[in-house]
Amino acid sequence: MKTAELDYELPPELIAQEPIEPRDRSRLLVLHRDTGQIEHRLFYEIGDYLEPDSSLIANESRVIPARLYGRKEESGGSVEVLLLRKLDDLSWRCLVGGARTRQGTVIRFYRSKRPNDPESSPSVTTALIAEVTDTGDRGERTLRFSEPVESYFDQIGHVPLPPYIQRPLEDPERYQTIYSHTPGSAAAPTAGLHFTPDLLLKLRDEGVRFGMVTLHVGLDTFRPITEERVEAHEIHREWCELDLHTAEQINRTKVMGKPVVAVGTTSVRVLETAARRGLSQIPETGSAENGQCPLRVVGPFSGFTDLYITPGFRFRVVDALITNFHLPRSSLLALVMALAGEENIRRAYAQAVEERYRFFSFGDAMLIL
Repeated sequence: MKTAELDYELPPELIAQEPIEPRDRSRLLVLHRDTGQIEHRLFYEIGDYLEPDSSLIANESRVIPARLYGRKEESGGSVEVLLLRKLDDLSWRCLVGGARTRQGTVIRFYRSKRPNDPESSPSVTTALIAEVTDTGDRGERTLRFSEPVESYFDQIGHVPLPPYIQRPLEDPERYQTIYSHTPGSAAAPTAGLHFTPDLLLKLRDEGVRFGMVTLHVGLDTFRPITEERVEAHEIHREWCELDLHTAEQINRTKVMGKPVVAVGTTSVRVLETAARRGLSQIPETGSAENGQCPLRVVGPFSGFTDLYITPGFRFRVVDALITNFHLPRSSLLALVMALAGEENIRRAYAQAVEERYRFFSFGDAMLIL
């Protein structure tokens, strides 16, 4: 597939700069992939499309305050750091912005009163320093901190909003899902931002089952596909987990002939990774009598995934997807095309633009059935 096929025209004013309140009043484009039919609804009406005993599987990863500001000890030059992936207690893989940040560079971090413009406000340095111990492509660096950086998040950390959001976020919790739990993501799993406690309770009362997976969102959320062909893109590894309890829930859902609905592309990658790498971890003694499902479509998995889903991919677990509208030339757009069909997605996106839907992280939602 040519990467140019992931392009589409988007008026800049349709890029959502702030979230809708309340969360579940965002718009919902419903795409029936078998027929190509498109419906326009509101997100709080999503229960009209979810069957009793279907499984709604969401990513409970929590965004960390991963944007840090500092200065080089030797030159005093400004540095901006985005934490991507924890390597050990003191080392992190990061994106580092700043001229000539070479291996051996020492950075001292400071508190900033205005996260969107640290240079324009007074800052106070802290005891935390880091050394660049390794370099990589596209601004990636490995930083080794003098102390665990997590203990400084309250002092120096800022929510790493995507670069296309220009307005400050008054409430950082608005960039978290209501069920976020395990810290580790550099960006929110944004499909889940539309859920409210009342909506989840309503869906539960209607018989929809809710399950959790974890995937800590990393570099590829920020990086477009630059290669000429989609398949030549190298997706970065991200840590994920699906536990045995949720795996067994999914398997029982499949036995009953009910759909598994992924909340977001991150949940898709966890489920499809576990279908390929987790089945060997299920004990062979399972049976319906002892509470384990005799049909195993997916098994528990914990580890890194580099699963790259493009058109032609065979889905083993996911039957439906709740997602936002994605950036052109992104691996996320390739994933939704793999599930729904390339022409279906092109028509749906064209209608979304025509109907003035809001796009990207704080934008409206799509349900692919």
